[in-house]
Amino acid sequence: MGASSFRKLLFLLNILWASGGAYAQPYPAKSIRVIIPGAAGDTCDMMLRMIGIKFAEKTGQAFVMDNRVGASGQLGLQLIAQAPTDGYTIGCGQGGNMVIVPLAYKKVAYDSHKDFAPIALMASNFLALAVHPNTPFKTTRELITYGKANPGKLTFGTNGEGAFLHFATELFRKEAGFTYHHVPFKTASIIVTDLIGGRIDAVMSAFITVQPHAVSKRLRILGVARETRAPNYPDFPTLAETIPGFASGGWFGAIAPAGMPKDMIALLNREMNAAMKSPDIREKAALVGLELHTESPEFFTQTLRNDFEKWGKLAREIGFKPQ
Repeated sequence: MGASSFRKLLFLLNILWASGGAYAQPYPAKSIRVIIPGAAGDTCDMMLRMIGIKFAEKTGQAFVMDNRVGASGQLGLQLIAQAPTDGYTIGCGQGGNMVIVPLAYKKVAYDSHKDFAPIALMASNFLALAVHPNTPFKTTRELITYGKANPGKLTFGTNGEGAFLHFATELFRKEAGFTYHHVPFKTASIIVTDLIGGRIDAVMSAFITVQPHAVSKRLRILGVARETRAPNYPDFPTLAETIPGFASGGWFGAIAPAGMPKDMIALLNREMNAAMKSPDIREKAALVGLELHTESPEFFTQTLRNDFEKWGKLAREIGFKPQ
């Protein structure tokens, strides 16, 4: 072969490589960026870090965490929605920023139904009704009775007008039929601090947030927002024992920008579900009050739709106006 023919062959090979050979490696061929719309250590971050370790062991490719805090999760979700659909940028969404935020605000930078491709609903948690120990309420029934007899006197703290804990408290109020005085806070952590200090009477908060303070006797948990008692905490009664069927909590799921190839989503779903079946991940999740899920992307999609229906109906019933 002459020099001229050899150069032509190299040229043709380069064209072939550029047009298709670069994609011949099986997915994933490099690390995957994971956008977390929250701080390091939150539930999305914790779950995807644990899953990422298993994913790297199986595929040889790492999850590279990218925490983006801001605007109640809107900043991170907007980045996920605008990311390339090549399978190398995914993220995490939760009920608060994918359902409550779009219901609470007139202008949101993403459409939860159209801008994302659900991958796997990883975990869900549950709320608890907690009160200061100096309040006279020893049971959920006693708190409800007091609220009915003293309209507007019972004080509940939430993380702001139109935030998830506000909606959850409103659902509890509506189902139980009492009234309360709403005390909004900027963050959930401040609520618990003021509850411990006796400046408010009660809160509906994530169980794992208030449980350590119940152990130290600085708070009293009247009930957990589950239909059945938590397997790891059977001594706590459920709110459903007083209000039949009552349950409330959040969920956390892996998502991709809409348009990501279905075979990539299927692979991620399969590997994430396999990771969540690992005994060590299940044990760690249980310790922080999480229930893990190993379902299909379609299950996640339906969960999102159901939540929009549930909380949207509540917003209409209580006359909530988006801000």
